[in-house]
Amino acid sequence: MIRNYSRPFPASVIYPDAIYSIRGRGKKLYLTFDDGPDPESTPRILDMLHAHGAKATFFCTGSKVLAAPALFARIASEGHLVGNHGYSHLNGLKTPVRAYCADVLKGRDITCSNLFRPPYGRIRRRQYRILERSMQIVFWGVMPYDFDQSLTADESYAILMRRLKPGTVIVLHDKPSSTALQYLDRFLKNAMDDGWSFGLVDDSLTLT
Repeated sequence: MIRNYSRPFPASVIYPDAIYSIRGRGKKLYLTFDDGPDPESTPRILDMLHAHGAKATFFCTGSKVLAAPALFARIASEGHLVGNHGYSHLNGLKTPVRAYCADVLKGRDITCSNLFRPPYGRIRRRQYRILERSMQIVFWGVMPYDFDQSLTADESYAILMRRLKPGTVIVLHDKPSSTALQYLDRFLKNAMDDGWSFGLVDDSLTLT
């Protein structure tokens, strides 16, 4: 398996105007979580974020929001930002343009967010051009493969720590199988001890 721990390729070349990192705010990181809300993992993530006073951006899947509306409300009520991860978590490369865009718009209606992260980071040029008219597309700068069960939690954690830069948008996963659940508390503590702070994706002025 070929892993790309940095900006998704070829998206970073084809869509240079999407968000991959955020500049100009000092020693700040942008922590994001995909795929929730989940009754098992979301409360654990929120509790750890609260314990450290950190904020994050949650790219939520519309169907899961409808299944767990109280969790979705908790995310927002605790000061975190909500983004759209589509309604059905479709792979853009395997889905016709019209069906994909309709699914994303349905997710937007449920999450009430104009921030959109394509599931799997996979989106066709035509889909992108349609959706960017009304939404800000958000990718990431670091992907530590917390979803990959062939990597241990310590290996994923080490990948993450080696790639931190000011303005980094980090993508982790809000699901019970994510190894990030094993190291998130340690990551938040060590990052803050090292002088990092955490911001929300939309609090930026300069996007790259």
